[in-house]
Amino acid sequence: MLETLGIRQKELLKLLLKKKAGMTADELSEQLAITRNAVRQHLAALENDRLVRKSATRPSGGRPQQLYALTDKGHELFPRHYSWLAQLLLESMQDEAGADAVGERLSILGERVAAQLRSQHPALQQPQEAVQELAAIMEQMGYAACGTVDASNTPVIEADNCVFHNLAMQNPDVCKFDLALLSSFTGSTVEHHECMAKGGNVCRFKFHPKKG
Repeated sequence: MLETLGIRQKELLKLLLKKKAGMTADELSEQLAITRNAVRQHLAALENDRLVRKSATRPSGGRPQQLYALTDKGHELFPRHYSWLAQLLLESMQDEAGADAVGERLSILGERVAAQLRSQHPALQQPQEAVQELAAIMEQMGYAACGTVDASNTPVIEADNCVFHNLAMQNPDVCKFDLALLSSFTGSTVEHHECMAKGGNVCRFKFHPKKG
């Protein structure tokens, strides 16, 4: 359904995906560089399609500001193509090796995927270049990811759409796949700074040089 929406409506939904607490019509108007009336028309259409809902109100010193947020249906518009296959793989690993061995096996799988991806990008030399390339790969995989740096110039990847979200909610070991993939691809030590499966607004990964 995402393909059938207009450009502005797609951009609006992506903004709400990044802002889990919601945004006001004025904030959306500013971010999209369109009028408040145009935003309200888009919101009305998206509410009618049950993709957006009125969320909480925000105190403003005067009239409370209405926030808008994605519905569950709105979240499902963004790709999570691997959830079904991942569920089958996880159940198979648990049956064969037991729950205690799942985390170790997921780490090994993450390292193998990283090796395959690195073989496709032999020119990458610096860890920061690898972080940026990995962010682009994750975006293609459906993570809604972007690469940046923090105030201390530490490379960071933020993902707004974990493709394993439902699995990770049930089994936190699932995150070990991502951590192994990110670490092995970039040759870095990865700090899982924030996690949506643990109530965070995004999945945020910080990349530090490996010691020794």
